[in-house]
Amino acid sequence: MDFPMFHLDWLNDRFLIAIIAILHVFINHGLAVGFIPYIVWLERKGVKMASSNQITDTQWDDIVYRKMKIAFIITTSIGAMTGVGIWFSAALISPTSIGSLIRVFYWAWFIEWLVFVTEVVLILIYFLTWKSSNKSLKSKLRHINFGWFLAIFSWITMAIIVAILGFMMDPGNWNTDQNLLNGFTNPIYLPQLLFRTPVAMLVAGIFGMLLTSIMVSRKHQHRESLLRHAGQWVLTMIPFAVLGAIYYWKVMPAAMKANMSTAVGTIEFAQYYDLLRYFIIGACSTALVVGILAVVKASKIKTVYVFVACLGVFGFLGIFERVREFIRKPYIIGGYMYSNLLRVEDYPLYQRDGILKYATYSAIETITEENKLIAGKEVFMNTCSRCHTTQGVNGITQVFERMYGINKPFEANAMKVYIQNMHSARTYMPPFPGNEEELDALVAYIKNLQITGETLEGVQGSGIAISPHNNAKKVAESRMPSNSTQAPSLSQK
Repeated sequence: MDFPMFHLDWLNDRFLIAIIAILHVFINHGLAVGFIPYIVWLERKGVKMASSNQITDTQWDDIVYRKMKIAFIITTSIGAMTGVGIWFSAALISPTSIGSLIRVFYWAWFIEWLVFVTEVVLILIYFLTWKSSNKSLKSKLRHINFGWFLAIFSWITMAIIVAILGFMMDPGNWNTDQNLLNGFTNPIYLPQLLFRTPVAMLVAGIFGMLLTSIMVSRKHQHRESLLRHAGQWVLTMIPFAVLGAIYYWKVMPAAMKANMSTAVGTIEFAQYYDLLRYFIIGACSTALVVGILAVVKASKIKTVYVFVACLGVFGFLGIFERVREFIRKPYIIGGYMYSNLLRVEDYPLYQRDGILKYATYSAIETITEENKLIAGKEVFMNTCSRCHTTQGVNGITQVFERMYGINKPFEANAMKVYIQNMHSARTYMPPFPGNEEELDALVAYIKNLQITGETLEGVQGSGIAISPHNNAKKVAESRMPSNSTQAPSLSQK
């Protein structure tokens, strides 16, 4: 409402955020939060395995270094780019919610950025000084300590961000007592943190096992030992991941659990929900079997076994992120802001006066027969386009065709009744926020979309139109005291 509406009609706006965010979580969890302590643990093992005339077992240390090199390259390139990409895409697509979150978590985010900068410095020190640290035992132990500090700071970064993610799902007491402490101690925070931490370690262990199976020759003296250590790491983390998942599920609000069956795809995906559950169970079971095999009979481990397990755990993590994003609907911030970026407390005002009256970037003042389609387009852009496209992913015409039949003309009255009550039938949909005139305009626009098949451009393609009654001049004039005189212009001074 207060920002120009960026829109990708072929992809779906939230899909863009999801792609970037899931890739970033893979890297952040798998190659930072989980992988760094795994690498430091292996580096320390190398020191313990060294003979009396060695600082560390050089062959072992070289393999661990090469694993860290892969993690360093990925985290400092793709990881860094996707981290920035989340901010960039979220600011484009969901600026109102980001603004609200920044206001609540300003100091938490400020601390997180300090921690992140420290993390960047530590990973540079840790990786770039690896070889030189092998000159003395004191230097090597100092290097290992740097690694533990890096692991701690990586985890703290996640711990702060998880508070924000949990807040978006269920703000808890914050809606009645709006302060940072209540935002930070939301009821989802601790369960999600206790789930994400061991899952990150589990992903790191499987990924580390995969690297060993690819990088280390079967004849290498340390191959089986490296696989065995990875198996021990995986088997240690699986029980904590399962317990964390159970705890997380138990505290999840009932409304979110009800959304679970459509959380990965769309409404028609619900029929495959049982297959999804079997996939998750299968992924965890595969990781368990591979972990046991690595511990009991490491010589039998083949790359294909570990690759399948790795795909499974990364797939599980990706599904979890998609589900977490979806199940909080109809809200983007639980109980405070709907997924269309409109605040819950503002709905009575919008439903009385209409949303276009309060939209900064809309040229429509009064809806007439002549501008009805344009008005409907503006209503769609401001109330529907965050989750729907016109013809692309989750296209609005396809939604109604699934209800009324392919190529069958839409019936205006039936559409109006559905839109007015959609939040009751589909609880992940927010209520329609506009008034009766805007509802009529929206229905006319969707009916026209079915006929013309036209697509919807965002402001990046169509440019912007400023509301004549919500532009800066009008707002400033409305806030001036009624008895005040107009300020002199520059030419009068």
